[in-house]
Amino acid sequence: MKELLKQFLIFFRIGAFTFGGGYAMIPLIQEEIVDKNEWMDNDEFLDTLAIAQSAPGAVAVNTAVFIGNKLNGFLGSMACLLGVILPSFMIILIIAMFLYQYRDNKVIDKMFLGIRPAVVALILSSVYKLAKASELKKKSFIISILALIAVAFLDINPIWTIVVGGVFGVGINLIKEEM
Repeated sequence: MKELLKQFLIFFRIGAFTFGGGYAMIPLIQEEIVDKNEWMDNDEFLDTLAIAQSAPGAVAVNTAVFIGNKLNGFLGSMACLLGVILPSFMIILIIAMFLYQYRDNKVIDKMFLGIRPAVVALILSSVYKLAKASELKKKSFIISILALIAVAFLDINPIWTIVVGGVFGVGINLIKEEM
């Protein structure tokens, strides 16, 4: 029970103090789960993140559910899930109830304009940490860049990029095993 509460509080804190959605949460989740509590190693976290990104839904919610399940099964999933979504739910509820009258306030608009670059920095930090942890070799780095170009600039659906990457990975490993 004590461990479930700890997991809930960790994800609640992450959910409460992260602006910008799921991808901005990834470095904080990684720091808590891999670095501080050592519940997973970097490879396991990267695998969890890959599954969370591939599954339907928000990446932070999926990551919380997968981590909670690994740690304490169904109850762990529920503790981490509630922890990560309750702060957003409460904030939106407060905004809907009390702050709607300030929706056109110039100060509030400027505040959110200042938050945006910080969110981009958090996402880039996550990309850097994940790339560093996955020990990208030259081939993997090239594949990552090609996938980025395909999705960002050529408007190729990310699902096709994931499918092609998976098939390519299986093919390479089959060739390596035969050698």
